[in-house]
Amino acid sequence: MISIKIGLIGTGVIAEYLLKEINEKSSYPIKIVAGVVRNKEKYKHLEDKYNIQITEDINRLLEKDIDLVVEAATVSTVKRYLPKVIKHKDCLIISVGAFSDEEFLKNIYTLAFENNHSIHLPSGAIGGLDLIQNAEVTSGLKTVKLTTRKPAHTFNEGSITTDKVIYQGSAAQAIEKYPKNINVAIILSLAGLGVTKTEVEIIASPFIKENEHTIEVSGEFGEMKTTIKNKPMPENTNTSYLAALSVLGAILRQTNKIKIGI
Repeated sequence: MISIKIGLIGTGVIAEYLLKEINEKSSYPIKIVAGVVRNKEKYKHLEDKYNIQITEDINRLLEKDIDLVVEAATVSTVKRYLPKVIKHKDCLIISVGAFSDEEFLKNIYTLAFENNHSIHLPSGAIGGLDLIQNAEVTSGLKTVKLTTRKPAHTFNEGSITTDKVIYQGSAAQAIEKYPKNINVAIILSLAGLGVTKTEVEIIASPFIKENEHTIEVSGEFGEMKTTIKNKPMPENTNTSYLAALSVLGAILRQTNKIKIGI
């Protein structure tokens, strides 16, 4: 018996990863039953391969018997579809960059509240978000800093021979300046102090091949410092494997009867 039916938006690396893990491998009572794509003919093979229904029309997806809509597309797709989707279904959003637009975030929050639906945001390529949210329950969080260290070529700094700090400032400005490289700053800001009070340092390094994210937090609870070194997905070196795992985990935990760390 399927207890959670999922509608999927997108056809990228994480979308197909979810289809493989959930529809082919998973023994959980969860299935992706439908999906929205831009070109049905191009992705028609997914219907037979994963036993799902494909449509190009978001309204057709929302008419189906699904419990959760999972977005695995782009920021522009979130901005286009989420205001409509949240009126009808709970959602899980991967492209959290859409929420760097504070006006959009405010509007979505209002729609979710008015329509009694939830938006789930997976932790992505970092961890420790439960601690940060707990520390801020009574406004006891004082500082949150993210230091992101990435291979130099990521920032077109392939000729450097030593680590180079290319940005220091707020998450708000970091997101604006490096929208494709600093998505972790968005989820970190949403969990804690917001984009204007979250500090970000970005380092281009000629010595590493994998992304590193160091999170430093202080508050009334004490202090935390943690570093995550991300390996890429084998299918796409531009996508963190941990980010894909965080999405899959967030979906599978929907059926857990024992909730941990919430």
